[in-house]
Amino acid sequence: MKEKMRVLISGESWIIVTTHIKGFDYMTTSSYEDAVDWLQRALNESDAEVDFIPDHLAPVKFPLSQEELKVYDVIILSDIGANTLLLHPDTYLRSRPMPNRLDLLLDYVRNGGGLMMIGGYLSFTGLAGKAYYKGTAIEKALPVTLLSTDDRVEVPQGFSPEICDPAHPVMRSIQPPWPTLLGYNRVELKSDATLLLRHGNDPIAAA
Repeated sequence: MKEKMRVLISGESWIIVTTHIKGFDYMTTSSYEDAVDWLQRALNESDAEVDFIPDHLAPVKFPLSQEELKVYDVIILSDIGANTLLLHPDTYLRSRPMPNRLDLLLDYVRNGGGLMMIGGYLSFTGLAGKAYYKGTAIEKALPVTLLSTDDRVEVPQGFSPEICDPAHPVMRSIQPPWPTLLGYNRVELKSDATLLLRHGNDPIAAA
């Protein structure tokens, strides 16, 4: 019996704090949201076993060793900035040395693990550069080179990317047209990478 692929998704969540101003008085409310259901459901339907660590738990819960990472066949980072993985509370609050999880992920990939980064305001370089992956070990593990500044390309009118390599194993079961996207992170394809999707001259997906 074939073992299930084990996948870890981290990120793709947010906490909202809203201020309601009512004349002289004001009040605040808060809520939690995530957008991982569609991805988790698709992976489960393909017979993968999926664990999810939301952004606010990742500083503590994300793996801190190769042994913990190697439990998984694939790690997916989606809209989670580098600081969330770099700054464990023991380092940020208590000035204690902790493992560099970006370096650990690069070693994990070099040892055969799969790494996927999904675009977002806190992916790649991100909004105002705040995702902060440029120049890190993660950039070495990716099939693309990152920009040094804000890499967002907003496309509010929507676009459908062009499939470049329909025979690639990742793309084999995908039928055009691709669903409409409303934006992406601009990156540059590395010379040894395979382009899967593009919009104009920009890579949208690569391996």
